[in-house]
Amino acid sequence: MKREYKGPVQTAASLNGDRFGTGEVQSARATQDRIDIPEFEPNLMPEGDISPDRFLDRELSWLAFNARVLELAEDPDLFLLERVNFLSIFASNLDEFFMVRVAGLKRRIAAGLALPSPAGLSPIEVLEQISDAAHELQARHAHVFASQIRPALAYEHIHLVHWDELDDGAKDQLDKMFAEKMFPILTPLAVDPAHPFPYISGLSLNLAVVVRNPVSDKELFARLKVPDLLPRLVSVDGPRAGTVPGRVARFIPLEEVIAQHLDQLFPGMEVLEHHTFRVTRNEDLEVEEDDAENLLQALEKELLRRRFGPPVRLEVATDINPNVLALLVRELDVEDAEVYRLPAPLDLRGLSVIGQIDRSDLRYPKHLAHTSRDLNESETSKAANVFAAMRRRDILLHHPYDSFSTSVQAFLEQAASDPKVHAIKQTLYRTSGDSPIVDALVDAAEAGKQVLALVEIKARFDEQANISWARKLEQAGVHVVYGIVGLKTHCKLSLVVRQEQDGLRRYCHIGTGNYHPRTARYYEDLGLLTADNQVGEDLSRLFNQLSGYAPKSTFERLLVAPRSVRSGLIERIDAEIANKRAGRPAQVRFKVNSIVDEAIIDSLYRASQAGVEVGIIVRGICSLRPGVPGLSENITVRSMLGRFLEHSRVFTFANGGDPVVYIGSADMMHRNLDRRVEALVQLSNKEDIAEIDNLLDRYLDEGTSSWHLGNDGEWTRHHLDAEGNPLSDVQSWLLANRSRQRSTLRR
Repeated sequence: MKREYKGPVQTAASLNGDRFGTGEVQSARATQDRIDIPEFEPNLMPEGDISPDRFLDRELSWLAFNARVLELAEDPDLFLLERVNFLSIFASNLDEFFMVRVAGLKRRIAAGLALPSPAGLSPIEVLEQISDAAHELQARHAHVFASQIRPALAYEHIHLVHWDELDDGAKDQLDKMFAEKMFPILTPLAVDPAHPFPYISGLSLNLAVVVRNPVSDKELFARLKVPDLLPRLVSVDGPRAGTVPGRVARFIPLEEVIAQHLDQLFPGMEVLEHHTFRVTRNEDLEVEEDDAENLLQALEKELLRRRFGPPVRLEVATDINPNVLALLVRELDVEDAEVYRLPAPLDLRGLSVIGQIDRSDLRYPKHLAHTSRDLNESETSKAANVFAAMRRRDILLHHPYDSFSTSVQAFLEQAASDPKVHAIKQTLYRTSGDSPIVDALVDAAEAGKQVLALVEIKARFDEQANISWARKLEQAGVHVVYGIVGLKTHCKLSLVVRQEQDGLRRYCHIGTGNYHPRTARYYEDLGLLTADNQVGEDLSRLFNQLSGYAPKSTFERLLVAPRSVRSGLIERIDAEIANKRAGRPAQVRFKVNSIVDEAIIDSLYRASQAGVEVGIIVRGICSLRPGVPGLSENITVRSMLGRFLEHSRVFTFANGGDPVVYIGSADMMHRNLDRRVEALVQLSNKEDIAEIDNLLDRYLDEGTSSWHLGNDGEWTRHHLDAEGNPLSDVQSWLLANRSRQRSTLRR
């Protein structure tokens, strides 16, 4: 049903005032003052009488995104082990949502700062709607596993078994495993007048155990933590179980093995019953950087405190004793609405153990990334000279279709070993534990080069790993800095300075994804390798701003948050409106992970009202409401989920027939535009611009499988045509046609 929006006008100023969320406005503005960045004021609203409900709630939109992940697990046409992985991803996503977003809402309510969101909902209303949706989604998640995935696995001879289904030989094997690997690290904790209720760490799986003292006939309660250092699902048949079709592979939940040996943990007591439960806590970090003499040390202390955040969710098995549940609710101080009753096994993140089984017939065909055509023109097996290739032309990379190791990684490794390279400057937001990127920086420093690494140690849930790498880099002589106080450094930048015959030349990489070799295999991202003088000058200025004092830096080919990404994009959108009114080609297309920012959304609404065609491709959160008569009928919103995680950020403008394209690290969210250092680079090569335009054409094509967002805020999956045949999958098409796509554009 079409909806005509009418109602009181909500001013841009009022929206801007609560952009950061209640309780965050002052700190964000203080940050802007410290780095001399003027506070942004949206310049215009959509025309006409516009209702405040033109925005969708961001938290509920995120839950809708995770529901799309669940739809993939429900899809019988997908490979079975990929469906298992999507179940695991859903569970992991929801954990983080509760730890950060739900925890933030509860903090706001507790502080009495319960101002409504841009969608017009109070934090209490949002929390209630989250509870309803999350209960439904978790029940659906458990049902998919029990009714679809588990039987399908059994058909393939992969079984999740109970103890009483095992033969004596398997039980003997697990008895030995328990004695050698589990018993020594288990710690039963009694609860009685002498032993207060123990602290339950976040995301830990636990056994609530009821025992009876045969002497006093008194029933007692104890808690036993299931160790998270051991595999969540124990393979009964060895490490290669399940890798051969037809051969039986059995897995048993770790807590079931422990439960069968409780008599060894409570000798002299009678074990009456046991129940599994799991607590999710507020695990977001709060570090006051101005008060921290050493950010590294302050963050390490905060990581220790993270485990003690207040609970936001209690998951229990459906067969739990009501008295035990009442005890947990009372001691953990959770509300009834925060209790999630689910069939065992809890914590289906552990399904990743099964999802990793090496059964090629049950997963996507293996993909071998190819070296970019622009780096592989010699037809020899010798590694390409990345610097020579960059001097020839800009190189647009599209991972994972283009190899990360033979492009970005090779660029930094060659820079580290090249005696003509004098300096390397690098941002690191997330990277892997065995990162060749870090190794290359260490090698460069040890070779006497000037190396600067800007390590973002506040990258959520990667803080501990980043602290470790920061210390390793410092020990090797790398100049390690942590960016600007109050801002996360999220931009993906590399700058190499090389001595050449005609003087110093700068070589640059700007990307949409992290310098993380492992995730580069399954994250879809774009990157630009360029020796363009102007880009080099821009990056030099930006690195100086990040490592020193250069608040007044200006840029030519870059838009840099928090100063110019929002305002720069809105200026481009306004120019498209002017082009449309003048009869020139006008179009706006964004590809992002999330779009929440009200000023950006309102500018897109104004473009739609002016008749500009707007296409949005968003993986996750979308607060924009498309297809509303009089407001957004020219806006189309699509979402892509699949084998690879869609992660690139792209911004294109028709610009009167001379297209403008930016790629970079920024999503359209308040944190990215106001509280992070982000960088977008404008592409200059006509072939690269055409390639991006063709790519977005395919993403938005009606014949491409995707989810469509309606003006009622509901997402609908479109993956079959009228005859029931599968629509084109853009990722599969790129796997098959990436090289052909580039060749066509070069003709």
